Amino acid sequence: MKLSARNQLPGTVRTVTTGQVMAEVVVDVAGGHEVVAAITAESARRLGLAPGKHIVAVVKSTEVMIGVDD
Repeated sequence: MKLSARNQLPGTVRTVTTGQVMAEVVVDVAGGHEVVAAITAESARRLGLAPGKHIVAVVKSTEVMIGVDD
């Protein structure tokens, strides 16, 4: 798989919670962090997402916000 997107985070699926329309996918990424994605339930089924599956989370965004404690 080759993509033009630069924000690619390799990881492992931790959990998939599937509803009738949407699925929430929790992914473990490097350094013990997690990314949570909301995708269609059909996409989750089509991709065969299940705990332990190695995936790449691709972040598509036109804006990244950064916050700091004062």
